[in-house]
Formats: sequence, C-alpha cells, structure tokens
Amino acid sequence: MGQYNPQIDLSKKESAELFPFYFPNVNQINYFQDENELNKINRAREGQHWERLKKLLEDYVMQFATENFYKDTRLIWQMAKLEELYGDLERAKSLYRLALKHHQSKIDLRQMEIFLDSVKLEQTDDYVPIDYYYELVDFRKSIDTLVPPRGILLSMGKQINSNMEDYAPALTLDNKTLIFTSKRSISGNLLSNESNEDLYISVQEEGMWQEAVQLRGVNSQYNEGSSTLNAEGNQIIFARCGSPNGFGNCDLYETHLQEDSTWSKARNFGTNINSKAWDSHPSLSVTGDTLFFASDRIGGFGLSDIYFSVKGNDGEWTTAKNLGPIINTRGNEVSPFIHPKHKILYFSSNGHLLNFGGFDIYKTRALDFLWREPQNIGPLINTESDEYYFTIDSESEDLFYAGNSSMRSSNLDLFSFPLPMEAQPGANTKVSGVVKDTVAGKPFRGIVSIVDLENGIEIAPKFTKEDGSFEFNLINNANYVLVVQSDELFKLEEMFFLTGDTIINKNVDPMASKIRFKSIEFEENSADLRPDMYYDLDKVVDFLLDYPEFKLRISGHTDSSGDEIANKSLSQKRADVIRDYIILLHPVQADRVVAEGLGNSQPIVKDEKTDNDRRLNRRVEFEIYRPKNQ
Repeated sequence: MGQYNPQIDLSKKESAELFPFYFPNVNQINYFQDENELNKINRAREGQHWERLKKLLEDYVMQFATENFYKDTRLIWQMAKLEELYGDLERAKSLYRLALKHHQSKIDLRQMEIFLDSVKLEQTDDYVPIDYYYELVDFRKSIDTLVPPRGILLSMGKQINSNMEDYAPALTLDNKTLIFTSKRSISGNLLSNESNEDLYISVQEEGMWQEAVQLRGVNSQYNEGSSTLNAEGNQIIFARCGSPNGFGNCDLYETHLQEDSTWSKARNFGTNINSKAWDSHPSLSVTGDTLFFASDRIGGFGLSDIYFSVKGNDGEWTTAKNLGPIINTRGNEVSPFIHPKHKILYFSSNGHLLNFGGFDIYKTRALDFLWREPQNIGPLINTESDEYYFTIDSESEDLFYAGNSSMRSSNLDLFSFPLPMEAQPGANTKVSGVVKDTVAGKPFRGIVSIVDLENGIEIAPKFTKEDGSFEFNLINNANYVLVVQSDELFKLEEMFFLTGDTIINKNVDPMASKIRFKSIEFEENSADLRPDMYYDLDKVVDFLLDYPEFKLRISGHTDSSGDEIANKSLSQKRADVIRDYIILLHPVQADRVVAEGLGNSQPIVKDEKTDNDRRLNRRVEFEIYRPKNQ
C-alpha cells in the first residue's frame, strides 16, 4: 500500500477536506499546553462569545498530543457542543465519538445523553438478531429465489488443528502458504509439562491444506507466535516472548528463507520497533515497507495500541509511531491486518463504541495517508465472544480466525468463514433511504435486507431506524435486491444495479389483521382454485415462511342464496382447498394453518340485492396472528 506517513504536511484547509481531524503533535510531544490560549478560551466562554470560542477551541484541540486526549477530553466535548450548535451534526458526532473513546473520569456522560444513542449505539440496535436472521433464511430456502447466502463456519481440519490451542494465522499473497501459532509442542524442560508456543507452516496443494509442520530453524525453547509474511513468502516477522535477549517480555523478530530452503537465524528488530513492554501481532504491507503491530508500551492512548514503522531509504526501520486517536482508544487495540490489495486496515478492539461484546473486528480505510473512523464489520462475524487473531485472504473471500471448537471447550482451533459484505474492503458505496407507511403517514418500522445477486456475499439485514431510514455499504457495479418486510407487511422487493451512492425511498402499505384479496373470490357454487389466485396466495405463504412465530386462520364465506347447510359445507371446502395449497405445496407446518367454513353467517352486505353484493359476500379472509403465549 506504500508507506504510511502521518507527518504529511497539510494546511488546515487541506486537512479539513481530507479528514476532519488531524493531530500533528501526536508522536511529536507527550502533552500540549498553551496557557495564553487557554486564557483566551476561558474569556470567550465566560463572555458567551460562542463563534470566537468555537474557533479558539478548534485551533487548540487540533494541537493535542497523546496525553491531552485523556487529560483534556472536556475540550473535545465542548468543541462538539459548539459544532452541534452551529449545525454541523456530522462533525459534532465525530467529536463526540472521539470524546467517548478517550474520556476517563473528567466528563459526566449524562451531559452527553442526547448523542449517546446516535453515536455510541449508532448501529448496534439496527442489526437483526443473528439467530432470527438465519431462521428467516432457513424458512425461505425452499421457495424463495432471493434467499441470502448463509455463511458457513468451517474448521480447517485435522491437518491444521490439534488437541491444543491453534491460532494467529497468516497467509502469503497467493494464499497457498499458511503460518500459525500452536501450543501443541511440549516445553524442552523435562521437569515441566507446560506447552510451548511455536510457529507451524502448511502449504496448499490441489485445494487441500497439507499437514502442518514446525517451522524449523525459527522455533526455540521460548514462545514464538503472531506472525506475518511478506508477499513473496520468503520473510517472516513474528513475536518471540520470554527470550533473555529481548528488550521486553515480547519482541518482534524477522527471519529470511535462504538458498538452501532453511530459515535464517531470527534477528531482533531492535529498539526502533521493540520496547520494554509487550510488542506483538505484526502485519506487513504487501510492498514490504510498512509494518503494523500492537504494543502496550508506555505513552499510548490505552492499554494496548496499534503502532507502525516504515522502512527508510537506507533499508532500516524508522522509530515506531502510534497510529493515533481515531484508531486507538483507552481500551485495547490488537491484531492489525493490512489488506494486501486495498488501503484497508482491519484490527480488533474492545474500546470502540459500536461493539457486540468483548473484542470485535473493525476496518478503516486510508484516505491520503490518514485513517477514517473505524467501522464494526457486523454480527455475521462479531459475537458476544472475542474475535481476534485473524487474517483475510488476498481475494477477500474468507476470513481465517481462531475460535472454540464447541461450547464446552475453551480450546482454540482455526476456522474459515466467508467474508460478509460489512467486512469486504470494496464495500464503500452507500445505499440509503427511508421507508414510510402510506396509510398512517409515519416512518415504517421493519426489516430491510439486501440480497447480492452476483457475488453470493452475505449481508446482515437491519431494522429501520425510528425515522424509517436505513443504510448499507455495498460493492459498486453489482446487482442487488432490496427486501422490506415486517410483522405488518408482506415483503416488498425491488431489484437495482448499484452505480455510485444511491438513495432508495419506499412507500409501503401495512397489512391489516384481516386481509381479503380481490383475486381470491370463488365462482358461484365452486371451491376450485384458479391460477390467478396463486400470486396472492404465495404472498401469504412468503409471510408465514418469513415469520415462523405467526399462525394463519382461513375463513370461507358464501352469499345467502341456497341452503344454509350447503353454504357452510361449500365455505369449508373453499377454506380447506386454500389450506391444502399452503401446507401441502410449501414447507409450512400443518398446525400453523386453521381453516373454517362460516357459510353465510358473517356477510359484508347484509341485505343482498345485486350480483355484486353476493360477489362481495362470496369471499375468503385471512387472519394472521401471533399466539398469545409467544
């Protein structure tokens, strides 16, 4: 991706255009303070000169160094309030995010309640619960051609995994060589049964991973792990812990493949990269000139931060620098992974605002050497457990990561999972819109799903927000289907080809508790279904499949002509033939559909006088309901 250099010389105007917040003093000094400017800020605040205060605060905050973010967070919060006051809500939200990620005890969060829901929880509540999502997918599989693909978590098999912990995978650019960490080795100390962390390597032949073997010449009596490979696969950078020649408890080392196919003696990267603390989780750019890693050294923003170093013209690595306050928080940031084909950095964190529990995986995009606000890659990968120690293949097809093989086991195995849309590096084209209820004239609350028709990439559905809005980031120049559905709507579908940011606004008619379709009106004295009835009947079937907790009551009705007993029998036959269509030709359980014939006991037109009156009474009604005990 080329060298990353945060010290790029930007004017304030250029900085604002490229990225709203650029802090040149980070990595230059520990703390910025200017008493004269602070006095000006206080006087402007006391005099309620809000426009002047806004300008003074911006000039001061943009000079923040690392310690300012937890010592002077109140100034970021005040700047956010002024941006809100002057109408720049997006900039205000970005500042609120910054304050929330770095505050300690200096800010009363109750003062920020207005923006807590829209910032801290800005998308968490939008995602449909994943178990319910997969339930919908399963129920729709057999009849719906628009079924979202279901990602499958696959173990990498016994050739890779052992009965001990296996984790921290890394791939070559051609995705044919895998290196990972395993505790399957026993310590060289005969008096100890402690497992030893070593590096293992496996190659892929004819689509199958071969049995993993120790990386000979690199492993030692100490612990080796968390590696990265260069594009050619002839350089490995890895962490070694517990070595007496290290600078801290874990240091970064490198080894090179030699002409005789053996690996060179590991070389410590030295003090430009390593510290007296923990340094691990390396990731090397495809160009080989930028190294990202995690460290809990003194002077960072939180417990563990992501750092980077670039290779100078002399071939030496420069002094490591902190990746800054947009990426790093007061929590932990670990497991950086720089995509080999895109300017996308992935990492794990427990300190960012949108979080499904524990460590989640995030992605952030480089824009002219600066990083955008990280995005959570969504609930198809992130769960209530921890997600870290991962890598992504160069084609962005699969994510490889360490997880538990079963709920009863704490042992880590390596798995692969199809990379969903939220994690795709090319998913940066926005599709948004608003869904409205045409009857009530209010925002529509329901589920919006996107189905990728070309690539088979899974996309997690979302609930519409309170204002009926929704938003997805998708891969451009592809065909999709937008699906809107809810408890009160038969699903609405619209196909579209995505070319650039797109707005799709939809108006929907909610479903009444009792529905009568004009097409489902039987001929006189007949209980035969006609082909023109199938479309509306299939809409009922789709709803039942999409919402398995609902049941259906079919009531058949006749006009008043003829014998009452015969009418009741005819109406029952009409209800039964529809029930048979639903449960015999579709995967709907029989106990979810009840059919009853009511004859002419509940007419719409009580005093029938015309053929049209009799036609209105000669009907079938559908009542969809959720049982009271659910």
